[in-house]
This record gives sequence, structure tokens and C-alpha cells, in this order.
Amino acid sequence: MNPELINLIGSQIIEQLPYEIAIIDRNLDIINANTSFEEYFGDWRGKKCYQAYKKSEKQCLSCKINEVFSLNEKRISNETGYNKNGKLCYYVVNQIPLNSDNGEVKYVMEMSTDVTKSDQIQREYSVLFENVPAYVTIIDRNYKIIKANKKFRDTFGEVLGKHCYEVYKKRHKKCKHCPAAKTFKDKNEHFSSEVGITHSGEETQYIVNTTPLSYDENGVQLIIEIATDITELNELQIKLRQTYDYYVTLIQNSGIGVIALDEKNNVIIFNPSVKKLFNWTSRKKPTYTKLKEILPEVFFDESKNDIIISDPVESTITRADGTKIPVRFSAINLFSKNTYIGKAAFLRDLSELKEMEKQMIDADRLSTVGQTVAGLAHTIKNLLMGLEGGMYIVDSGLRKGNANRIMEGWEILQRNFSKTTELVRGFLSFAKGRLPELKKINPNILVKNIYDLYYNTALNQNVKIITEYGYDGEDVYLDPDGIETCLTNLISNAIDAATMREDKNGEVIIRTYKEDDNLVYEVKDNGVGIDSEIIQNIFTTFFTTKGNKGTGLGLLTTNKIVKEHYGKIDVKSDLGVGSTFRIVLNIEKLKSIGGSK
Repeated sequence: MNPELINLIGSQIIEQLPYEIAIIDRNLDIINANTSFEEYFGDWRGKKCYQAYKKSEKQCLSCKINEVFSLNEKRISNETGYNKNGKLCYYVVNQIPLNSDNGEVKYVMEMSTDVTKSDQIQREYSVLFENVPAYVTIIDRNYKIIKANKKFRDTFGEVLGKHCYEVYKKRHKKCKHCPAAKTFKDKNEHFSSEVGITHSGEETQYIVNTTPLSYDENGVQLIIEIATDITELNELQIKLRQTYDYYVTLIQNSGIGVIALDEKNNVIIFNPSVKKLFNWTSRKKPTYTKLKEILPEVFFDESKNDIIISDPVESTITRADGTKIPVRFSAINLFSKNTYIGKAAFLRDLSELKEMEKQMIDADRLSTVGQTVAGLAHTIKNLLMGLEGGMYIVDSGLRKGNANRIMEGWEILQRNFSKTTELVRGFLSFAKGRLPELKKINPNILVKNIYDLYYNTALNQNVKIITEYGYDGEDVYLDPDGIETCLTNLISNAIDAATMREDKNGEVIIRTYKEDDNLVYEVKDNGVGIDSEIIQNIFTTFFTTKGNKGTGLGLLTTNKIVKEHYGKIDVKSDLGVGSTFRIVLNIEKLKSIGGSK
């Protein structure tokens, strides 16, 4: 070591001091440093001070060492540099001039203290205090605010030195139930819900927490008060309550029955409409077991699909007193963030609607009966004339004792009597109301039965019957007798139309197929066709293709039976080409009616 330096300071002192010490000459070269410096900043030998401290090749612009050399005065500064591992660090540097015997500053001793951790913590706490999303203040024993963060200042204005109650409440004295006062008194944390006024005059609601911050022998001197603004939360709660009340009011006053179950199958919604629908008199809500006796089976499906029945379907429920009523029914499973939370059903009483439909069908039938009677008058007149003619021949034969004459008249009487009986029976069948007796059956079986019944008869009249079984779905709820009557009427008419072909190549095709959610029966012939004017009224007025052989009630009866199945019948025809009759029946509607019986 330089002898002159040894005279200035002892090497032992440099090593023992709790600082990173470096000796720097006027060329800014480090000529000596203690072990602590080397361990912190790395190897210093042959380096300039800025190379060792800053890992830079240029002198720092803000460096004060030149002032120390020129003014012979000590300097202190806060610096940032890099330690031997290349990590950013913060340190405080004391620069002390070292004078020679003649008083000249020959060297500068720099004593550095690492403040990286303390400075970083202080910076972090300062940032946290300033930017925390809450109102934060520090309050002294006189209830004056000595520090406030940005959110507080933005909301309540510049507040330093003012009393907290002036700032928060615009009061002139301390609040009666002040949480700060309680903390000053018992040294504990306290919470309270408060309402204040912002610097713009708006009301704000907040939850405040007061905590002791510093003490002396007289107790708590400072507290930190943290307040969380809950104005928007309270407004949201009010809106949620209003929304809840809105939907509750809608559900409770809805004309549609609403019932909802939670994930454990407990009834949580049971509105007055569904209570009336169920004829439910108990104050308690029905149990899950009881609901299984009332509601359609599909509601209790455990598959947890989003939709149980999306489009309302007609079904039947069994009320608490055991009676059955028709309803329009739909149901959904309920989810919250993909978690199953229950299910709900919606029901509407169709009793009045069904009664109106029945009345409309009856009115339509009676209207058609009235129209038909006018058409039947001519037929009845012809039958009566035939009966009178037969009676005359029989009387004539009896008077003359002519047995052949008597037999001739008797055959006329029998023939017209049979026609009269058939007419009356058919008319009564059409005129009376009847509910279809629905049962599950394969629709193709009914076609097979009709085919077997008419095949030989048609063949003898040069008509070929062809069947096409396009329906391959599940069995359908139908009234077999009613549908067979419809098909019998349509096929009988089709055969009669096909026999009128001059080439004697008559053909009747009977098809079944599914169209959307409908079962379709189709009867197509290559007969003479039907005039467009007749088609317009073919199902509502007296009409027959059989001349004196028909009663004209076949298509009227067919239309009636189809309507009783809540279906429809339509016809397309071209003169000289043939006719196509279609019976269209909704499978789901029939299922909802037949499946509930």
C-alpha cells in the first residue's frame, strides 16, 4: 500500500467500517477498496469508479466527485448502479475529501451503503398507498388528516390538515359513533358502515376500517383509516332486488302455471296459476313424489339436457283430486355456469280451449249436416219413389194373383229399403260426435288390412292396388277403427274412379311416410279426376262419384274423423290424370293426447 495513504488512514479502519469503501484519485481511478466493496461491486482493480459502480464507460453526468476535489467539501447522494451479479441496486454515497499535508485534496474516499431493499419497500408501499382502490388516510389524535391517497383526494378534494369529519361528512364536530375515536381509545381495529358527501356534493356509501399505526407512552398517536366505496354495490343490490321483485311479480301473476325445482328436487317456485291448475289446497308445496303423479313423465328425465321440451306440447296432467285436464306443457333444465341447479315446467290450462274446439267441430259438423240434408233430399225423394213403385207392383201382382209380378215388386222394395237403411246409418254416424279411441299402433298395419280387404275386389274391376310403406318410425297413437274408415272411403272412391278408365289399366297407390313431425297417409289413383269447382267444397257438401250407388257421406265422414285426430285432409286432382288424397296427422300432438290417457 502507498506509504502516504497509510499515513492518512489505517488499512484496518477501512476493512472494519460497515460500508463499501473505495479510494479514488483525481483521474477517477479506484486505487484501493475494502473487501466489502469487492464483494458487493466486484473486482475494482484497474477500473474507473463509474466502471465499477455503474458498469459504464462514461463518467456519470450527475457525479459530485469533482465538486469534492475542487471545493474540499463532503457530498452525499443517492445513486443507482449494478452489483457484481449485474442486478440493479440502490445505495447512498458519502464522498469525503482526503487532504495531503499541504491541504490539497488528493483523493476522495467514497463510503456506500446499500439501500436497495429498504428503498424498494418504501417505493412499493408508497405506490400501494397512493394507488390502492380504496380511500386511505392517516389521522392524528386531533382527527386531522395528515396524509391521504389519490383516490381519497380525487373524491373529497385536497384535505391535508382538515378534520376527518369535515371532509367525510361536512360536519363541524366529531361523529357520535366515530370508529377512529374507538381505535384511539382501545387500540383495536374497528369497522363501520358510513355515508359521506364528496367534494362535488354527491352522496357516497362506504365501509370504513380504522387500525392503530403508531404509539407512544400516551397511547395511539396515529391511525390508518381505509374506506371501501360500496355506493355502486348498494345500487347494484337495489337493482337486483328490483329485478327479483319484478320477476317474482310476473311469475306470481302469470296466467301460465310455473313450477321450479332446485338441484335436490325441492319445489322452490309454485305460483298461484299452477296451484289452481293442480287444484292444490294444501299450504305446503307438493313433494317430488307427488309431482310424479301429476306431471308428464318426461319432466323427470335425469339426462340433464339443456331443454326437456322446448316447444310447448299438448299433454294431460292428473290433478290432486284425481281428475285429468289437458294442458300445454314445456320444461327446461336450469344451469348456472354449466352447473345444474334445477328444472322448471310451464303449464297452461287447455280445458276451455278444448271445449271451444269441440264446440267448433260440433258446429262445423252440424253446419255440414244442414248442407248435406239439402243434398240428400233428392236422394231420399228417389228412394221414396222407388219404394212407391215397388209397392205398386206388389199390389198389382196381389190383385191379379201374378207371382212373378209380386217377386219383381218385392225385389224393388228390398233394394230401396237397403239403400234407405245404409243412408240413415251413415247419416247418423256422421251427425253424432265421437272422441277417437287412441292406441299405439304401427300405421302400416292399417294399410295392410285395407289392402287385403280390397285387393281381389279391385283386381276383378281391372284395378291394381300398390302399397308403399315409407313410414319406418315408432308406433303412433291412432284410432284404428276411425283411420280404417277413412282409408276405406278413400280407397273405395279411388277404385271407382280408376274403373272408369277406357284402357282398363286402373291403378291405386296407398303410401305411408313421415313429413316433418307428421304421419301422412296418401291414396293416389289414375282415374278420371275431379273438377276444380267440386274440389273446393268436396269435404263440406253432398258429393259422390258412384251415382245412384253412393250416399255422398264418405268424404264428409272421413273429414270429420281426421279433424277428431286434430289432423287435416287435402286433395290434388287433374281431370283425365287422377287424384291424390292426403291425411296429415301430427305425431307429437297425438302422443300428448293418447299418452296421457
